[in-house]
Amino acid sequence: MVRLPGFSARTIAIGYALVSLVVLAMFAGPLWYAWHTNIQEVRTELIVSDSQRLANLFERGGPFALTAAIDSQVVGTNDGVRKIILFMAPNGVKLAGNLPGWPEGLPDRDGTGSATIRIDGAERRIELVRVTLGNGYRLLIASNLNRFDELERLFVYGLLGCGAAVLGGAALGGVLIRRALLTRVQGISQTTAAIIEGKLSRRLKEPRDGDELQLLTRTVNRMLDQIEHLVTGVQDVSNAIAHDLRTPLSELRARLEELSVTRPGEEETYAEIDAAINDVDRVMKIFNALLRLAEIDSGSRRNGFVQVDVAKLAAEVAEFYAPVAELKNITLDFAPRGALCAIGDPVLLAQALGNLVENALKFAPEGGMIAISAHQPQRDTVEILVADNGPGIAEDERPRVVERFYRGDVSRGTPGVGLGLSVVSAVARLHGGALLLFDNRPGLRATLQIAVSPAGGTQG
Repeated sequence: MVRLPGFSARTIAIGYALVSLVVLAMFAGPLWYAWHTNIQEVRTELIVSDSQRLANLFERGGPFALTAAIDSQVVGTNDGVRKIILFMAPNGVKLAGNLPGWPEGLPDRDGTGSATIRIDGAERRIELVRVTLGNGYRLLIASNLNRFDELERLFVYGLLGCGAAVLGGAALGGVLIRRALLTRVQGISQTTAAIIEGKLSRRLKEPRDGDELQLLTRTVNRMLDQIEHLVTGVQDVSNAIAHDLRTPLSELRARLEELSVTRPGEEETYAEIDAAINDVDRVMKIFNALLRLAEIDSGSRRNGFVQVDVAKLAAEVAEFYAPVAELKNITLDFAPRGALCAIGDPVLLAQALGNLVENALKFAPEGGMIAISAHQPQRDTVEILVADNGPGIAEDERPRVVERFYRGDVSRGTPGVGLGLSVVSAVARLHGGALLLFDNRPGLRATLQIAVSPAGGTQG
């Protein structure tokens, strides 16, 4: 199996040079062939035509007319430079022409041919036509081939110059490409080394618009953003687990230790066991939420994306939480807007919307109102809104409430672990959208924004 050369500046330069030389040869080869073939044919046709014209003139006017015509053609011309004409008498005496005598080495028969003769002591290549006229007169018409040598030399020198320019350009291009690639590679290497050392915020320098590496740089930077997000999330989760699990586990240990020491009565013992079960449930709830977030952040849930009727899903969530709202004397209203289809995970979307409704139920006052609606503000975006008239969230706290285990001042006295809105935000990101929080005056208006067809989603 033939092994292809690797990608490098040297390979590019050699490939460019070879392709350029092949193209140059494809241009020069046919041109050289056409020169030697067509020019020779035209030259032969011209001297044959001249010989026929002069032979006809000899038949009509005789030797004197032909002599006068030849003398008028060769007067003022340099012998052997362009056209050679020689008219000889039967006894071998020159009658007209620009040669001193009949040259040696010519063919003995009439017709066309080529030969090398000496003119003024120099060798000359000629293409000739020999004609024997009436009464033994002889006519020689030839074309000097040496006068094209300079033109052919210029063509060869030009071709060699073009080849040298191609090789020089390839070498220079290889050096410049190598320098550019090394500069980019060095920048990538420095950024990667900094990231390995723990500086996760470092990013590749994005090239100018139109650069071929711009798309690759943006993709790598997005990958680094995701890696930083995941690593930071792992660090935050680790710190949060150590902090938030300490309380329920400490309470659980204290209860069990007190039961072991005090040995209370049966009824009090069962009460403490129930409290311990609640502590365990709280810990399991935290772990389940973290596992759900890890699964969402990994993107593995995209494999289960299907077409979802978002309006129908919102209606089902509203119907599910209606009894809870009725028990708390809260009006739960849903305004249907027709079918709103998107590609996504229906289970995760239902969980995210359920978290928003539970959050609203938790903070809405008795006799309050929760409004759920779904609409499509843009062609590629669907939004689900959950609005309540509770205390809301302060504007400076809204960016932080989606952080894991963060609990604001209003929520500190309520049950929960601070992961509900984090799950909603992660689900929104998985679906190419975001969780937007606004002031409802009074209360909070939470908007779950998702893309109709998020990047990376596949319809199952």
